[in-house]
Amino acid sequence: MKGRFARALKLASLGVLAIALLAAIFHAQLLTALAAYLDKSEPPQSAELAFVVAGDQSGNRILRAGALVRQGYVPEAMVSGPYGLYGFNECDLAIPFAEKAGYPHSYFLRFPNFASSTHEEAAAAATELRRIGVRKALLVTSTFHTRRAGNEFRGAAPDLTFIVVSAPDPHFTVNGWWHDREGRKTFLVEWIKTVAAWLHL
Repeated sequence: MKGRFARALKLASLGVLAIALLAAIFHAQLLTALAAYLDKSEPPQSAELAFVVAGDQSGNRILRAGALVRQGYVPEAMVSGPYGLYGFNECDLAIPFAEKAGYPHSYFLRFPNFASSTHEEAAAAATELRRIGVRKALLVTSTFHTRRAGNEFRGAAPDLTFIVVSAPDPHFTVNGWWHDREGRKTFLVEWIKTVAAWLHL
């Protein structure tokens, strides 16, 4: 019995060592693949509206939406604005930021709300988009957030069409996120949220 246990333990140890060795050799490919899973962005196309998902401290999401309006993909962009940033709605900070970058105020619509997650934001957005008669929207969010955001918005409104368009993140790239401290934090948090969404937590 002891001999069998020792052999099993040895085999298990060798297996763990082999996995660790393969991970060390192919870590860049593995880490890239894990990040690539999070990115489910699509090319932009003509739609009735762009919807800017909240939660971007860099401002790249609203700048991407402004560019989509300027390029003629959509007539305007609705900017989500959960309440809570030092007593402001996020949209009331994001829109002036885009104006300073050269985009006209007329490009943007405010959408103040009280959502505290992408899941809640998707439900609130679905109600508003239906109210104003929008059937097809470009969903603008950060690259790492495209898969989860697309799933949440399509789940909240299967009757609407969402094309998920990515905005770059200054710290996260699919093939090099692990070299940046903020990129590592972004990757870890997004994967935790992705797994939580799978488990409906």
